[in-house]
This record gives sequence, C-alpha cells and structure tokens, in this order.
Amino acid sequence: MAEQSLKEQLSSAVKDAMRSKDKLRLVTLRMAQAAVKQIEIDERRELDDEEVIKVLDKMLKQRRDAASQYDAAGREDLADKERAEMVIIEEFMPEALTEDDLDALIRLAIRSTDAKGMQDMGRVMNELRPQVQGRVDMGHLSKKVRAALAA
Repeated sequence: MAEQSLKEQLSSAVKDAMRSKDKLRLVTLRMAQAAVKQIEIDERRELDDEEVIKVLDKMLKQRRDAASQYDAAGREDLADKERAEMVIIEEFMPEALTEDDLDALIRLAIRSTDAKGMQDMGRVMNELRPQVQGRVDMGHLSKKVRAALAA
C-alpha cells in the first residue's frame, strides 16, 4: 500500500481527534486543514506534500511568534496554548536537522554557489531553502549562514 500523503495523514488525525474528543488537537488540526484548503481554493490546484509542509511551517512560525509575545506580556496561559498547538503541528513535519547536518549543508551550499561573502547570502539561502524547509527554523538558518559567510 502506498504511503499516505500529508493531507491524508491530517485528515486521519482529525478523525482520530474527534473520536478521542481531544478538543485542542481537533481545533489545531482543523486549522491546518483549513489553511491548506484555502490555498488550494485560491490557487485552484492540489498542494503536494512539500507545499503542505510550507503551510505547516508558516503556522509553526506564527505560533512561535505569538508564544514569545504572550510570554513578554506575562500571559503564560495563552503562551502555553500556542506551544501545545506547535507540538501537534510538529508531528506532521519532517525530522529536524541536527546542528552537524545543518553545518554540513551550509558548507556545501557555500561551495556550490561559490559564495565569497555577505553579498552572496541570498544565493546561499535560495540553495538551502528547498533542502531544509520544515526541518529547521529559517531565522536560525539565516544566522548560521551569516556567521559562515563572515568567517
């Protein structure tokens, strides 16, 4: 049997959450489904797994930002809810890269783009983006690339 697509996995998880009456999980997964469906309707096409990962990655970034803002405002209850949603979304993301793997990919991208300094940052990031999408925080990647190019 062929492996389920990410959209099918989301759909199955929604059904499981309904059966188990896990309200937070159900709401979070339905939000993810709605975000994917909205893009499919807007662009009149089906999204593949890579594009679904981009949608989920964007949702994770939004929750990360919201959690840090709630923390700064002293609203631990809301920050905890955002973090709980992140855990649910992360289940559908590819395995995160280790720092060593990330460093190796950065070195390879710098070599393959023949980057010489900070002026080549965009080329290096464009080379890396498809390889690391959903597997590393892009802000973290950007800092590491900047440090590697400055060295």
